[in-house]
Amino acid sequence: MTALNASGWRPEMNAGGADDTATFTGNRALMLEEPLIFEIGSTETTGVDFDEEALALDLGDLARTDPIDLPGLSEGEAVRHYTRLSRQNYAIDLGLFPLGSCTMKHNPRLNEKVARMPGFADIHPLQPQETVQGALAVINELAVWLIELTGMYGVAMTPKAGAHGELCGILCIKAALEARGEDRRVLLVPESAHGTNPATAAFAGFTVEDIPATPEGRVDLEALKARLGPDVAGVMITNPNTCGLFERDMKAISDAVHAAGGYVYCDGANFNAIVGRVRPGDLGIDAMHINLHKTFSTPHGGGGPGSGPVVLSEALAPYGPIPYSARYADGSFKLVEEESARAEHPDTFGRMTAFHGQMGMFTRALAYILSHGADGLKQVAEDAVLNANYVLRSLEDVLDAPFGGSGPCMHEALFTDDGLAEGFSTLDIAKGIIDEGYHPMTVYFPLVVHGAMLIEPTETESKAVLDQFIGALRSVALRAKNGDPALKSAPHFAPRARLDETLAARKPVLTWSGD
Repeated sequence: MTALNASGWRPEMNAGGADDTATFTGNRALMLEEPLIFEIGSTETTGVDFDEEALALDLGDLARTDPIDLPGLSEGEAVRHYTRLSRQNYAIDLGLFPLGSCTMKHNPRLNEKVARMPGFADIHPLQPQETVQGALAVINELAVWLIELTGMYGVAMTPKAGAHGELCGILCIKAALEARGEDRRVLLVPESAHGTNPATAAFAGFTVEDIPATPEGRVDLEALKARLGPDVAGVMITNPNTCGLFERDMKAISDAVHAAGGYVYCDGANFNAIVGRVRPGDLGIDAMHINLHKTFSTPHGGGGPGSGPVVLSEALAPYGPIPYSARYADGSFKLVEEESARAEHPDTFGRMTAFHGQMGMFTRALAYILSHGADGLKQVAEDAVLNANYVLRSLEDVLDAPFGGSGPCMHEALFTDDGLAEGFSTLDIAKGIIDEGYHPMTVYFPLVVHGAMLIEPTETESKAVLDQFIGALRSVALRAKNGDPALKSAPHFAPRARLDETLAARKPVLTWSGD
């Protein structure tokens, strides 16, 4: 057995070393090299037999005038190609996914089974409403849970994802101000907010102004109060924020904004850290989106659609989007269509989407909520925060933790590349952890922290899993602190070596020439 050096790395593990032995195929045992699909099949053949009469159909203006230049593969070749590519990808079913501010946690298979039940998976949005009463019941029961968990007055279920939900909430604020006859054009966005917040505000026609953070990583309350005035529509705040910290002054912020005539929008992407423990409505929040695909399983939509319902305060509920689902005295459910909805809510800002929402995410989220129950959801937040603090305290002696003295973190631990050997940075840490068998943590975000490394272990990882990850990251961090030159060319064991990401971004190859 070869001994490890002080940094925890075998000397021969470097570019061109013994571990890079070439093979005829390019494969390394079960790690299969896979060329591009254009390099496998010929564009002169097809993997499917077409009926000559079908090919002779007169398609008129729809007929293709140029060759498609796609390679023809047999079914077996096509299946193998995509299966081999899938084996080169990392997934939550393979191991810990430490991405911060993303809540990439295990997907309970029960939720997936429920979402695939024919009564949910096979329905169509244009079916008669009497044939989808079960689906409408799911939407309404989920809505009740979301209102209860957040302490809010109402909820808009139509937004399809987090940024879409942000837009919904800001449009509600805009409609409320217009109903009051006020032309407030400024939205205040703290430095610690998600990057989509200022983008959403600008998209909705507002001017964005930054609010600085305190040295401990939280919103500067006095600076915010000093900026409030008759031109300020409100504040967009992320809580817990992107530094992984809870905004302790949230109620004071809300009170100050309301006293100045504005509204409070909260980015709820990090609700996973406080679900069952904190009700945003109690903190004076007027609107908050909830990423169902983060807090209530199926991280990031499982590679598919997300869902971002927006809970609303009593002050903003009349301005929410239409149509909406309602339950009637006889127990039936109905989508209140545009004409009737506008009669009941004349100040609504209108539609968000063509249809009511993402049914797959609704069923997954409700299955997750019902299987956990109120006590289980509370434990979700507690375990997520416990795991993040375990990671923070286990690594702060080898990695700089800029807010380690600001009290316990929430769902994610934040580190920087301060203290590494000269010439080494966050990027080297991220590439090194790939060789250890992990997808890298979130890097260079939040932008207000130089060389940031953001880690969110979530509540679904055991102590044993966290200990292995912590050990791997400690090893890579020590190599970076000791200036191990092999780390500068990592990863060495991935399907591809380190890429020139700057060149790829500035001069991408977007077409296949065959050369």
